[in-house]
This record gives sequence, C-alpha cells and structure tokens, in this order.
Amino acid sequence: MVAIGKSVPDLRGDGTTGPIRLRDLRGQPVIVYFYPKDNTTGCTREAQDFRDLVKAFTRHKAIVLGVSRDSLASHEKFRAKQKLTFALVSDPDETWCRAFDVIHEKTLYGRKFMGVVRSTFLIGADGKLLREWRGVKVPGHAQAVLDAISAT
Repeated sequence: MVAIGKSVPDLRGDGTTGPIRLRDLRGQPVIVYFYPKDNTTGCTREAQDFRDLVKAFTRHKAIVLGVSRDSLASHEKFRAKQKLTFALVSDPDETWCRAFDVIHEKTLYGRKFMGVVRSTFLIGADGKLLREWRGVKVPGHAQAVLDAISAT
C-alpha cells in the first residue's frame, strides 16, 4: 500500500492513450484519481472538473490519470463523450485500486458491497507520494488538487 513520502509501486495498465506505466512518468508530478464508475453523475462531474483545469495542471508539468474498474471500451466512450484530454486507466483486476487501498465496503440502499472510494493521490516527480485525498467530495476537489501542486 502507498504511503506519504514513500515510492509508489511501478504500476502498469491499459489506458485510453495506450499502455500506462507509472515509472515512465517520473520527472513530472502525476495526479491519480480513482472514481467508482464511468457515466455516473459524480464521476462525470469530477472528470469534467479535471478536464476543465487540465491546462493549468499542464503548466505545472503535471499529468492527470483517472482510474476505475471499468473496461477500456467503457473508458474510451466516456472519454470521447466528455471530451477528456487525459488518460483513463482500466483496472478490472483492481491492481491499482488495491495498491492505493481504495477498495472498501460501501452501502447503497441498504445493500453492502465492495467498491471504489473516491480518492486522489499526488505523486511527485521523484515517484514518491506527496499528498492524498480520501473520501473525496467532488465540488471544488480538482481545484484543491491544483492548489496543492501550485504550493509545491
């Protein structure tokens, strides 16, 4: 599991822009945000918020990656529909989710299930975890991440 100040594992996955490997992104900050499901209200709003700030993230040389358990095909449709300019990583086997410890028991309409807890992680250019946000509320979150990068 990742911890602040420690190196993040060299995770790999299929992304909407091609294969993604965290080690290949060293030298620049990386924002990895986990969300429950493509095309749901909160997840769509979060993706739009990151999309709308992507130029500001780019000015800090930061890369944004969205991760969920959805298939690559679902991600590609979601990315096109929302005009996202950053990659979405498909994590059907939960390798990324488990490395960042974002799979937890959730309750919806009285039914318990294991699901992705909306969370975001800021990885420094050196590959070490700088900051984490767990149990994220969408409004204002992407801006808070940008503010954190601006302060580093």
